[in-house]
Amino acid sequence: MRPCRVLLVISNLEYGGAQRQVIELANNAHADNFDIHVCSLSDYIPLADDLYDRERRLHVINKHWKFDVTVIPRLARLLRDLDAQVVHGFLFDAEIATRVAGRMARTPLVVGSERNTNYTLKRRQLIVYRLTRQWVDLVVANSHSGATFNQQTLGHAPSTYRVVHNGVNIDKFRPQDGRAVRRALGIKDTECIIGMFASFKQQKNHALFFAAVTRVLQRFPETRLLLVGDELYAGMHGSDEYKRQTQTLIDRLGLRHRCLFMGNQTDVASLYPVCDVTVLPSFFEGTPNTVLESLACGVPVVATDVSDNAYLIPEGRVGFTIPLGDEAALAERISRLLGDNKLRHAMGREARTWVIQEFSTPRLAAKTEEVYWEGLSHARVKGTQPHKRRESVRCVH
Repeated sequence: MRPCRVLLVISNLEYGGAQRQVIELANNAHADNFDIHVCSLSDYIPLADDLYDRERRLHVINKHWKFDVTVIPRLARLLRDLDAQVVHGFLFDAEIATRVAGRMARTPLVVGSERNTNYTLKRRQLIVYRLTRQWVDLVVANSHSGATFNQQTLGHAPSTYRVVHNGVNIDKFRPQDGRAVRRALGIKDTECIIGMFASFKQQKNHALFFAAVTRVLQRFPETRLLLVGDELYAGMHGSDEYKRQTQTLIDRLGLRHRCLFMGNQTDVASLYPVCDVTVLPSFFEGTPNTVLESLACGVPVVATDVSDNAYLIPEGRVGFTIPLGDEAALAERISRLLGDNKLRHAMGREARTWVIQEFSTPRLAAKTEEVYWEGLSHARVKGTQPHKRRESVRCVH
């Protein structure tokens, strides 16, 4: 019996959290059980280089304009050509196209996603989500708070949701000697490095980061800021304007000479070990990849206590969480780590152990496979026989 064929559909393959998780899921699925393909609705696909067997498994159905409804029949045709048993959508336009195309192609299992929480949907988005609500079988959220938010916003039955936290490639993201990269970046041995790995978009709350840093600099004046990330593709969601506002703030606070702007990087794994601590001051999140990546590299994290961050960052063991908006607390936790080498190194070792235990990419894949098997066993499309479950796939708790 051939492996169960799955199509993951996403808006694009830019340098984003959801995009990285799609690639990791496709690369880590049990090949004897699942043949996972990836479809992008844009030809902007820089992360496609990381997809194993790209020539066979990558498909691009390019949207010609913002509301290009021809995507739906083209996607339905691809589902039929692949004889896909599961279609799983990520991000708004891909998820809506997935729901409708899945129904047209009579795909046995249609899966939705929730990658965030506490954001605001446009009225037209809310209407379309609700109109297509009956065409999705399960929704996989990457946080408990995201599942709750989605259920309250869109009105699915609570039984529709499954929570699978993100995973990180622990072979790629690992502790390394960052001194060579520091020297290449012109960083002195005496300088502390605070990293922020985040796109320029409102939810990331750069203003809180810079406000806290001005306090940290009073105690640790030889501190540099490593900023990895850039605006979204084509300035989506106002990220181009937000980046301009952030740059203005940096100049107003007199911090530009302290900043190292790295933009988007294909090899972010080499940059985490440069840092003494990383910070994520977001207003809201799902499961932030940057938190898991930093911890996997043995670098403690200080983040706002939003979404499931308090679970991802056990307090005082691998880093700290602080109340949203608490500039003084953020500065104090950063300073505590910068001023105590023993504490920082102990947290770094524990961070690596914690991620290996709970958040590796094989665990991400195994948990998602369990969702697919469960959904296929209750496939709603009459006359379609889902694949029998193979005993080699086990539920990972």
